[in-house]
Order: sequence, then structure tokens, then C-alpha cells
Amino acid sequence: MTPQEYVQEKAAASGSSFYYAFLFLPKPRRAAITAFYAFCREVDDVVDEVSDPSIARTKLAWWRAEVAKSFRGEPSHPVMKALMPCAAGFGIEERQLHAVIEGCQMDLEQTRYLDFPGLERYCHLVAGVVGEVAARIFGQCDCATTGYAHKLGLAFQLTNIIRDVGDDALRGRIYIPVNELQQFDVKAHEILNRKYSDRFLALMTFQAERTQRLYDEALALLPAADRRSQKPGLMMASIYRTLLREIQGDGFQVLHQRVSLTPLRKFWLAWKVQALGRL
Repeated sequence: MTPQEYVQEKAAASGSSFYYAFLFLPKPRRAAITAFYAFCREVDDVVDEVSDPSIARTKLAWWRAEVAKSFRGEPSHPVMKALMPCAAGFGIEERQLHAVIEGCQMDLEQTRYLDFPGLERYCHLVAGVVGEVAARIFGQCDCATTGYAHKLGLAFQLTNIIRDVGDDALRGRIYIPVNELQQFDVKAHEILNRKYSDRFLALMTFQAERTQRLYDEALALLPAADRRSQKPGLMMASIYRTLLREIQGDGFQVLHQRVSLTPLRKFWLAWKVQALGRL
């Protein structure tokens, strides 16, 4: 299997909404974003799939070394072999890959966040920086687009957090800030034990409304000059906002299930943005 085949398989197997946006890109950009996304998946899987934290830390340390070696011209992992030929042409920087690793490291060291600014920092590393890299690959020409990418990445990650409340609880993680749990009088043990209540519904409504505002703010930040090039991000925004609306409409039944859209629906939403320019 070639490095290009490896990253393609990694990206497709994830079933992520991101994959559907990649399908409409020209081949060189599609190759770059697929390799970068595969890198993000590899690093994220270290935390999600390795049960022993000490082994996970060792693996993340290996990835840090691999990134450093790769930018010296010595990649050894198939993902880095696929990514490095694209790095210079699309402005992918070593610090950005290290930031993604740092964000995943936070999942090993921290299972709670005291307040929203603390959560924002985590989201910036695991999603905002990803948005920054993706915007460049998609064809960013206006530097103001970076602010849009950071805010859209934050909205994506908060959507993931809302969707995955139950799954994360099984791993002992609660990403909703402690002070917001206190604000709505929702106890951590209620989430860990998957207990629904009117208080939980109010808490999740607050989370969703903030996230919807962030989508609006992100889209308002996108310069007109880059609206065409950033269509893949707009496709993902359409898919993620639809998912968030589904979760809201279902009364936030996220403690016992993981709500998702069908592949056909994701493709339809992506195509609609590509063909009609509508979210």
C-alpha cells in the first residue's frame, strides 16, 4: 500500500463529515487535505484507542519526533510520507502539527475544564489550528480568512462535544465547563450516569445556542474574496449545523446515543453548497 492509498483509506474509514467536503476538491488539494486529515486521525486515535495513558504519552512523543524528522526531510510513517510533499506548496508548518499533538496531549492530562476560556484553548489546538491548515489548503488568499477558520473550528469542536457527551462520559471526560454545570445545577455524576433532567436540557440548550452563534460569527468573518475557495469549509458547516439542529430537535438525547447523519444526507448537503452555494 502506498502512502497515498494509506491516507485515503484512513480518511474514508473515519466516516467523518470532512471526507464529503474533500470529494469536490481538485486532485492536488484533495491529496493534501486527505493526508493532513489522516495525520489528525492518527494522533487523535492514540488518545481514544489506547487505554493505558503512559503508552499513549509514549506514542504522542513518537509523533512529535516523527513530525520533527519529517520537516528535516526524513519521514518514516506513511501519513508523513504522503503529507510532506504537500507541505511547502500549501503552507503547512511544523508548529501547526505540533499544536494538534499538544491538543491531544491535553486529553491525557485533563478531563474537566473550569470555564469556557479554558475549553476554548483546547478547541483551538484540536480544531482551530486544523481549520487554519485546511483554509490554506483550500486556497486562502485573504489573511482575514484565518480568523474565520479559527472560529469555525471552534464551532465544529463544540458541536462534537454536544454530540459526544455520552461517549465522552464513558471515558470519564466531561468537556462542558464546570462553572456552566454549576450555573444549571447539573452534577458531574448525573452526566457520568447518563441521567436526563430539565436542568440537563437547559444546560445543553445553552451549549447549542452559543455554538449556533459561533457559526454565524464565523461565516460573517469570511472575506468575499475567499468565499469560493473555502466552499469545503462551508460544506462542513452545513453538515455540522444540520447535525446540531437534529440534536436540538431530538431534545438532546445524547447521553445514551451518538446522533449522526446518513452518508447520503452528508453528500447531499455538501453537493448543495458546491452546486447552489447554499448552506
